[in-house]
Amino acid sequence: MALAKLTLLALILPLFYTAGEAANSAASTRFIKVSCSTTRYPTLCLESLSLYAATIKQSPRQMAQTALSVTLARAVSAKTFVKKLNKLKGLKPREYIALKDCSQGMADGADRLSKSVRELQRVAGKDSSWLVSNVQTWVSAALTDASTCLDGFAGRPLPSVTAEVTNVMKLTSNALALVNQFAAKL
Repeated sequence: MALAKLTLLALILPLFYTAGEAANSAASTRFIKVSCSTTRYPTLCLESLSLYAATIKQSPRQMAQTALSVTLARAVSAKTFVKKLNKLKGLKPREYIALKDCSQGMADGADRLSKSVRELQRVAGKDSSWLVSNVQTWVSAALTDASTCLDGFAGRPLPSVTAEVTNVMKLTSNALALVNQFAAKL
């Protein structure tokens, strides 16, 4: 009889744990959806961050941190892509110069995003406002770097560059909005 009760208990306990995990996951996903709804590109925000619901939980700080990390990874990828394009043969002189400038701008933006990720990790206590202000400044500058990259093509950017850089710009805009949300709660 006791063995039967223990066996039954062993079978039921994981169900409670699974139900609790599902509730936490649903709450985290709702939090991400609500937070993303205030960004300029809410669908992209939700798509790029919902995979990290277990990490984000319901933390505005973790939401901003994750958004910055996702954006940084995408910016590094775009930087590498643009740099490789600059090595193509047969580029017109104007395209070569625009790609070279774009590559440098994307590198600068990735560096600023990297600094932002590290700075946001340091946020704690009385220096929080100053540190978050640094993050806001650097993320805004990274957004400008990406925008300037496209400007260098004088209205005729390469479609592949446009797609890469535009995606980085949208992610950066969303990350900035989420950092601003976090800053407002300090």
